[in-house]
Amino acid sequence: MALPSNPRAVVTGGGSGIGRAFSLALAKRGGRVLVADMNVERAEETAALVRSAGGTAAVVGCDVANKEAVYALPGLMKEHFGGTDVVFNNAGVAVGGPVHEIPLADWEWLIGINLWGVIYGCLAFLPHFREQGSGHFVNIASAAGLLAGPRLAPYNVSKAGVIALSESLSVEVAPDGIGVSVLCPTFIRTNIHKDSRSHGDGTREAGERMMDRAKLTPDEIAEITLRGVDRGELYIVPHADGLWAWRMKRADPEGFYKRVVPRAWKAMERQGGASEGGLLSDLLGRLKKR
Repeated sequence: MALPSNPRAVVTGGGSGIGRAFSLALAKRGGRVLVADMNVERAEETAALVRSAGGTAAVVGCDVANKEAVYALPGLMKEHFGGTDVVFNNAGVAVGGPVHEIPLADWEWLIGINLWGVIYGCLAFLPHFREQGSGHFVNIASAAGLLAGPRLAPYNVSKAGVIALSESLSVEVAPDGIGVSVLCPTFIRTNIHKDSRSHGDGTREAGERMMDRAKLTPDEIAEITLRGVDRGELYIVPHADGLWAWRMKRADPEGFYKRVVPRAWKAMERQGGASEGGLLSDLLGRLKKR
């Protein structure tokens, strides 16, 4: 079911990047947006942009790894806008590097935000959606959750968990008139790499190079996502490289990890810039040559 006109939305991580883009895309629809972010100053900047674009906005400081902070959001939405139509579980961070070099504390930090934050967001709003007989969850994952390339193990695990949660939830809540979409992009031109925790030589630099090569802007991703929500899509995979690599993996999972990924990875290492985005691009190139 398409989003209603003037949708009432909460966007976690709404202070910048794709969260800000979601907020502005909703504003173009006359949306009423609660911008939730740990950085209240950035959230206020987003809210001002939403108002300038024709929407209505409120702001709340929110650490999505804090269950109480997330569980307070439905009440704030009711207070400001009388309820909620769509929840964007968007806040996220990144950790990169070889598995053996990533401290356990970084695993816990990332899983708390990327996975528990989405779990909290879904569980907090689910009773309200069931009571009103409508609502939509938009959970932000990544092509990393579909493909699980090297040197991104914590990130891959968290995003795969978001995808699994979205798949399970979509079946359970459909009879209640509730929709679920999971967004799985490759690289978008955001600043997530600047707030990431990197381990191992060249990890941060490789991420920065791939961000510079990203083909879609946050605004473009936001519009693609809203159109996918309107169509009731479960999987929203906006990038061609991510979509084709995912198809390749599904066709031959064993061969994907025993032959294709190792060859692509070695090629990237020789080029001095191994990263998820480069791996995906190389995989797409190999597919086209077949």
